Amino acid sequence: VLATRAALGVKSELRRKLLRHIFALGPLYAVGERTGELVNTLLEGVEALEPYIARYIPQLALAAVIPLGIFALILPLDPLSSFVLLITVPLFPFFMNLIGGIAQARTRKQWETLSRMSARLLDVLQGLSALKLLGRSREYIRVIASVSDRYRRTTMGVLKIAFLSALVLELLATVGTAMVAVEVGLRLLYGHIAFREAFFVLLLIPEFYLPLRTLGAHFHAGMAGVDAARRIFQIVETPPPPAPPVTRILPRTDRPAIRFEDVSCAYEGSPHPALRGMSFELGAGERVAMVGPSGGGKSTVLRVLLGFLRPRRGEVYVNGVPLSELDPDEWRRLVSWVPQHPHIFYGTVAENIRLGRPEASFEDVVSAARLAGIHEFIESLPEGYDTPVGERGLRLSGGEAQRIAIARAFLKDAPLLLLDEPAAHLDPETEKRVREAILRLMEGRTVLMIAHRLSTARRADRILVVEGGKVVQEGPLQELAARPGPYRRLLAGYERGGRLRGRALR
Repeated sequence: VLATRAALGVKSELRRKLLRHIFALGPLYAVGERTGELVNTLLEGVEALEPYIARYIPQLALAAVIPLGIFALILPLDPLSSFVLLITVPLFPFFMNLIGGIAQARTRKQWETLSRMSARLLDVLQGLSALKLLGRSREYIRVIASVSDRYRRTTMGVLKIAFLSALVLELLATVGTAMVAVEVGLRLLYGHIAFREAFFVLLLIPEFYLPLRTLGAHFHAGMAGVDAARRIFQIVETPPPPAPPVTRILPRTDRPAIRFEDVSCAYEGSPHPALRGMSFELGAGERVAMVGPSGGGKSTVLRVLLGFLRPRRGEVYVNGVPLSELDPDEWRRLVSWVPQHPHIFYGTVAENIRLGRPEASFEDVVSAARLAGIHEFIESLPEGYDTPVGERGLRLSGGEAQRIAIARAFLKDAPLLLLDEPAAHLDPETEKRVREAILRLMEGRTVLMIAHRLSTARRADRILVVEGGKVVQEGPLQELAARPGPYRRLLAGYERGGRLRGRALR
């Protein structure tokens, strides 16, 4: 009972610790891992610890205490039987270690195969629409079947070893019991031992070997728990971004000013820096657009501002205060972010809008939806704001998901607004509605927008052209368009692409 309670407590605490640590590692860590494998570790991996804690560890204690106690009882009564027990007991750990070495390798392979199968299955479920569209769904059914069969074969291999070890330990216990029974019986026959002592010894011998046999039965459950724990602690021991040495809280301000000063940073595992001495200023209440080729560092700037990526060199200042000294959670409360592909969680429409401010009243939610231009659509849904929407925005179009994200930003009412081209990939009519909502959202805020389309940059007070991880040109739109340089090249390419698209449509 105590062991089971301990196992439940450990599982609960470990899940909390794992989730806290993954949140502390941030989205860049999660992006680098396979979601299905992480979910499998959080669920099946933690569950695999229960047999280890609730059965294997207590049985290990029993296997150490009970045979020792019985041996101490038998020794003064029957030294010869004690000698037989003494020479047979070491065979149990010997064979458990011998078979356990093979079992451990097989169990590790089984756990890795299960993790890969979970990851592959989740990939297929999330990409089912693309597989259907490309006519590859049947092929992936065969892939899943192949991975599942590999897991079946690995599991059968583990079970074979488990049965083999159980057979060996049962055989050892039977042989040991038989040896004691034979020598006690012969001595009883010739009168070399009293019946009472002989009967007492024969009663205790099966109990002497029972904890060792039971330990062998739980040994493989223990191995599965050890392999699961190895992956769990691999995650837990991954160092999170260092906490700021001095934590300061920035007083809430209506229009924060941002300054990047010689900022350089790189992603984990990448030999090339994503930002190389990035320097620019974003004035209080200013709207700045960042343009440039893919891979130039635009999205990295947002990740640095959101605190997901720490600079290796240089500093970011907010109203003159180093960002590295600000409390990350407090800082993020001052920031609204509208990405290109917002995540819609499983839940109601109102719950998704309330993410930025969970305590907001229903009236505030409706007001934010009106400002985002999505109130009429929500009212047309079967249950209005209480209509459940599926995971990742199922039942919502791209434009509707974007406007829910904009409603979140209105409700949060943060003074700094980060936009990652939220109107991209939308049809012209939906794009117009989204842009109107964004223009309302930008009023009275400091805004940094990533512009994948140069038409978005026209709404900015100033434009930063980013190439190779640094700002290579900046200034107002008219000034950049009239001056030879990187922006003129981007503009020429954009106009050329527009003409080609127009011809294709005609």
